[in-house]
Amino acid sequence: MIQISPHAEAALTCTLDERSLYLRRLVLGSVRSAGRGHVGPALSLIEMVRVLYDDVLRIDPKNPRDPNRDRAILSKGHGCLALYALLADRGFLPLSELDGFCGPDSILGGHPEYGMVPGVEASTGALGHGLSIGVGLALAARMRERTYRTFVLLGDGEINEGSVWEAAMGAAKHGLDNLVALIDYNKLQSYGPTDYVLPLEPLADKWRSFGFAVQELNGHDVGALRTVLKQVPPVAGKPTAIICHTVKGKGLPAAESNADWHHKNKLTDSELDAIRVAVGDF
Repeated sequence: MIQISPHAEAALTCTLDERSLYLRRLVLGSVRSAGRGHVGPALSLIEMVRVLYDDVLRIDPKNPRDPNRDRAILSKGHGCLALYALLADRGFLPLSELDGFCGPDSILGGHPEYGMVPGVEASTGALGHGLSIGVGLALAARMRERTYRTFVLLGDGEINEGSVWEAAMGAAKHGLDNLVALIDYNKLQSYGPTDYVLPLEPLADKWRSFGFAVQELNGHDVGALRTVLKQVPPVAGKPTAIICHTVKGKGLPAAESNADWHHKNKLTDSELDAIRVAVGDF
């Protein structure tokens, strides 16, 4: 029998504060305008992205290409609505851009594109490549004697990809303690539970065996995320993996732990009503 982590149980019952609800309104407003989007993957990510951009990353929206900036890579690019909401909220792009999500003239596509969207550090969406890019950036920082850190957000289904573990071996070999992998462990990928598709447990032990310092937490607990992320690296000379237990679709009851909300091509009236009930009119 699979034991449910206390962090996973806490994620299910965790109450969202007003800022988290506001960010969900931005995400769901984009979905409503476009009539499509990866809803569940974005909603599970919001607190992780929020804490990075609000409290951790050394970045300047007025100088998004600062060579000394911290880097954040959304490897699970289909969760881009969460990233777009934070970038707009922090001033990297106008909030009005969110209304054009996936439009023919919009810079905001269904996956983030480097060079198109200010603040996006890598074009992602073909899963499994973000950690390799992060390893390269972390190595470059060392070679150039710069102090920036690199944070990579990975999906749990994404880490089925062997390239993720090749990158993990490289990170450990080089002792990249300026590299942090955050795993969005919502336990549900596009066509079923991760435990059915390809079991990941014991996930923490896997990352430890690949040479990472590992921490686990409730990925919707803003305070816990702040505490852990402000203390990286917890072990000098080792890359860090933070396993964030989350709920796919968190904050939208109709979407929570529901694979049908992984992606929507067209929202029905009842689905729009479910969004309004969850976050109010917007």
